[in-house]
Amino acid sequence: MIANREDYQKMTAEEYLEWEAKQEFRHEYVDGEILAMTGGSLPHNDIALNFYRALYPHVRQRGCRVNVSDAKVQARKNSRYFYPDLVVSCDPDDLKAKDFLQHPKIIVEVLSPGTATYDRTKKLKYYRQIPSLQEYVLVDSEEIIVEVYRRGEGKMWLYYEYEAGEAIVLESIEFECAIELLYEGVSFEPKLQDQ
Repeated sequence: MIANREDYQKMTAEEYLEWEAKQEFRHEYVDGEILAMTGGSLPHNDIALNFYRALYPHVRQRGCRVNVSDAKVQARKNSRYFYPDLVVSCDPDDLKAKDFLQHPKIIVEVLSPGTATYDRTKKLKYYRQIPSLQEYVLVDSEEIIVEVYRRGEGKMWLYYEYEAGEAIVLESIEFECAIELLYEGVSFEPKLQDQ
């Protein structure tokens, strides 16, 4: 989740990286602006951990790594750094990285009511500009829906939506799992019905 932006001054990327390394809480960086990250809900956390548990054995067999929300991704050198909910990289440089990943293959964001619009618009735009990114995954935290944006030819991105009873597919790493696995143990708030 993103907190108020007005509390931070604009910084260069170098200033941000030095400053952010000393902070107790995480902050994203977009073109000079600092965005404080706040905690997510329990369903948000459970979904991210379920996804991690499903991915981990699969990506390790392929010589890749999967990291959760404390792993920083450099989306554009000297101008954009993000903390996605999950990130998969198979790049040799990223496998030994200590500060941030530069060549993500898959980025996953678990949607919250406060971040869904941002994740579907601006983050989608920023993430699509990462040359190595093959799939951008949005996981709804309020109902069983997973959206996958998959890189196509040229600038084309293909869109896939998965619902309850289906298996989600991440082609770039030949991964498939039942969508329910991602939502194991997650309780949803009852939706108000129209009267």
